[in-house]
This record gives sequence, C-alpha cells and structure tokens, in this order.
Amino acid sequence: MSPSPSKPAYQVIARKYRPQTFSELVGQEHVRATIGNAIAQNRIAHGYIFSGQRGTGKTTVARILARCLNCEQGPTATPCMACPACRETAAGSCVDVIEIDAASNRGINEMRELRENVRYRPARDRYKVFIVDEAHQITNEAFNALLKTLEEPPEWVVFILCTTESHKIPTTIASRCQQFSFRSVDFAELVERMRWICQQEGITAGDGALSVIAQVGEGSVRDSLSALDQAISCCGSTLDETAVRELLGLFSLDTMGQVAAALETSDSRRMLEIVQEMERNGRNLQHFCRELSRYFRNLLVVRLAGAGTRLVAASDPEQTKLHAASEKFSEEDLTRYLQIVLDLYREMQYSLQPKLHLELGLLRLIHAGRLVSIEKALSNLGSGAPPEAPRAATRASVTSNPVAHSPLRQAAPAAAPQPQPPASGSLKDRLLAYLRDGGMTLLADAVEHSEAAESAAEIKFTGPREFSLSFKDAGMKNAVLKVTGKPLRISFVGVDSSAASGAPAAPPPEQDAASRRALEHPEVRRFQELFPDAQVRNVRDLKDI
Repeated sequence: MSPSPSKPAYQVIARKYRPQTFSELVGQEHVRATIGNAIAQNRIAHGYIFSGQRGTGKTTVARILARCLNCEQGPTATPCMACPACRETAAGSCVDVIEIDAASNRGINEMRELRENVRYRPARDRYKVFIVDEAHQITNEAFNALLKTLEEPPEWVVFILCTTESHKIPTTIASRCQQFSFRSVDFAELVERMRWICQQEGITAGDGALSVIAQVGEGSVRDSLSALDQAISCCGSTLDETAVRELLGLFSLDTMGQVAAALETSDSRRMLEIVQEMERNGRNLQHFCRELSRYFRNLLVVRLAGAGTRLVAASDPEQTKLHAASEKFSEEDLTRYLQIVLDLYREMQYSLQPKLHLELGLLRLIHAGRLVSIEKALSNLGSGAPPEAPRAATRASVTSNPVAHSPLRQAAPAAAPQPQPPASGSLKDRLLAYLRDGGMTLLADAVEHSEAAESAAEIKFTGPREFSLSFKDAGMKNAVLKVTGKPLRISFVGVDSSAASGAPAAPPPEQDAASRRALEHPEVRRFQELFPDAQVRNVRDLKDI
C-alpha cells in the first residue's frame, strides 16, 4: 500500500501575499517614488536606513530593492521576477543577499566578520546586499567597528539597515546613509488590501468585519493580515463582525455609547451597572479602559474635524455615530474625559483591584462633567449674573406628583436683579447702599471705613491704607458712575490704621505683607465676591519657592 502524498505546508496570508515589486506595495508612495527614481538615474547609495513602526514594509522594501539591483535586466525599478537572482531573492536563498538579525548578532565579533565578508566580490550578481534587521540593537562598539566600512565600502556593496527605533542609531552611522521613514498605512488602504485578499481566498467579509480587523492592526499591514488569518480560522469562509469583534477583544460603539449616555445624564448608577455587566460577562476591564480612551480620542477628533475625517480609523457608519455622540459634549469636556481615562488606564496596569479602580474612574468622569471652568466663572464677575449651572443642573429628575411621575428638567436660576442707586442722601450713604444691594460687600466695607469728598471732576477717599486697591477696582468706578450719574476721577489718600488709633506703627512681617498684597488683588476680590463662603487659608510668596 503506497503512502498518501503529504499536504503542502500552509503559508500564512502575511507571507503568501507579501509584495514582490514596488507596484504591489501598500502605501509608502514617497519611498517607492524616491528609490524608483534613484534606480532609473543610476544614483544608488551605498547605505540606507529604513525606519518606522512594525509591519509597514521595511524588510519587504529592502528585499525588493535587492531584487531591483541584481535583476539580469537591471538595475531596474521593475524586476523581471524570472531570472535566478529575482527567484532566489524572493525565496531568501540568494547567496549575494545576506540578511542579518541584529537582535542575535549584535556584538563586535559579528561586525568584524561582516567587515571581512564585505571585501569579497559578489559570487554571481551585480551587488552584494546586506540587510540588517533590528539594527538599533547593535552595540556601540559594533557600530564603531562597522563605521569605516559603512563610510567607504567597495562599489559592489549596499547596506540596508531596518529599525523600529531610529533614534538609537548613532548619528555617525545615520549621517552616512540615506534615511527613509515608513509611515503607518492608511485605514482605508488596509481595508481595501484585505478586501482584495479575501476575494482571492474566496472569503466573504463585510465592511464592518474588515473595519474591526484594520483597527486592531493600527496601521500595520502585517498585524492586520495576521488578525485576518486568525478571523478566518475562527469564522470560516464568512466573517461575522460580532464574532470577529469578540475574537479580537474589541468593544462595540454601542457599548462605548452606553458610557457616553450615562455621562450626558450624569447617571452614576448606570456607570456602576456597566462595570458589573462587563465583569459578569468575563470581559477584560483593562482592555475596556484602553478602548474607552480610544473612543474619547475619536470623539474629540471627530468633534474638531467633523465626520469623514481620515484621522479616525473607522468606517463611514461608525464615523456618523461618533459625530452624533460628540455633538453632546464640548471640546473641553472631551479633553477632560480623555485625560481622566488615560490616567485611569495607567493606574489599572498595576492595580490588584481593577474593578474598584474602573468604578472610581467612571464616577470621576461624572463629576468632571459637572465642573464649571474658572474662566466662565470669572467672566460673570461684575456682570451681576450668577455662575453658570453645571451639567448636573440639566439632569432629568422625577416630580413629587405620585400620579404623573413625569421626568422634568430643573429650571435654570433666574438672573439676579440689578441694584438701583438711591436718589437721596450723602454720597457715602448712597454709595454704600448701592454696593450692599449689589452684593459687593468688600467694596462696601472699604467705603464704610473711609470718608469721601466730591468735587466737580473728582471724588477723593480717605481711609485705611489696606483698602487702597479697592478704590482702583473697576467695580468701584462703575458704582460711582451709577450713583453720581457722571464719570468722576477716583483718588485715594491712605492713612495707616495703627497711626490713626494712636498706636506706634510697626512694619508687618513679610508673610503678612504677602498675604495683604494677595488679598488686595482685584481678581482675588472678584473671586471672593462670587464665592462669599470661600476662605484663603494660606498664601505663599513665589520668591520663597
């Protein structure tokens, strides 16, 4: 009985559909055009540095370049793919194309051996090409041993250094090579490439499933194709978006939208329920936090750039949903939420109780939505308007009617009535009455401890020296204009309070002087008028820090 023939070994999609020519390359148009023109003009450098994130085609382009240089019809930007040099380079068996893994050959002895190999001409082809992968892992001593050879190599040698961390390449090496920065591949190009591969493999895949896989790849072709291979193994010939999302551990926009809805209504209870549901379903809480940070980032970008932007890796229907959700929040809110979630994700990496940290972080999002910026609070100073109500003021509440139980929105507080200046009395009494009716207690206190004398064009105050800044405040000028009906120049003659009482004057300590200057600052006075219950507990002089 004859043995059955063995099946050929399976080749993963990332290797099976690896580009063999520049025309098959996904993205990297700037690299393709520059190297193609250099070959056409016979301006071939002796050293290249290909840098960029993983899976963007650095080693692939290095092999294509070696094939272009050694093709029997070359050097040419379009190799024939039929000659021995092209076939052997594609198979990785060409004797004149030497690939070195610098992660395991990083020492000075390996570089000395390479330097000796450079001296000999190619065995058959036109160039001897050295492709050094993960070049940033070469030690400084090994780089120094290679430096002279890389600067003045024989005419038949070309070095190609591939790295994901170009900043670790010594400047003495980088200055002797042409550098090409490989960019992450555009989301739409990744989706189109995978759609074409699925057609070649007889796989049915919708836009939603391919969008999920491209999001996992994060601009890396190899990572995306590896995820596609995994999805095909899981789903078979038809890729289902829900199954692919669960396989790759991604959360849907609907799940993230539940967080946004709870934020919009300031529903703390719903936030805790979301965490409970994820834990009950066995979802990874750290992974959820990472996806939540990506979600708020996308909301912020769509809020700024609009739907359809290429800055967000999402399909058109997903971008439409993101844009609708982003309209419910301000740019400041989304920025604050993103920072909180990023801090939360960092904390959860070392947390022994991730559920507790996630619950606390989501509640912090609720509280952050209730904040009013200090700029908005200060903008209301002097206008007589109350501070802006936080987001929680618009939160739905239930009426006390036991029959109706209809949801109501809390009404915004009415604007405070403007005080009217009294028509009679002395200048001091009228000014005091106007300031007190308007709630400007600090300015009223300054007037109460002063004497005022009015002339044709000026009103002069005489009082304790600590009120000197109060009379220069814009609020005092407006009050004088309202009471007198004409703009008067305001002047102040300060009198030391201790001298007025007959006690010997003594200079205050430096800390007391700093506190007095701080409390007399106009912005501090405005803040205290807006928040009458606020207390200044400590003042630090910046010169002492």
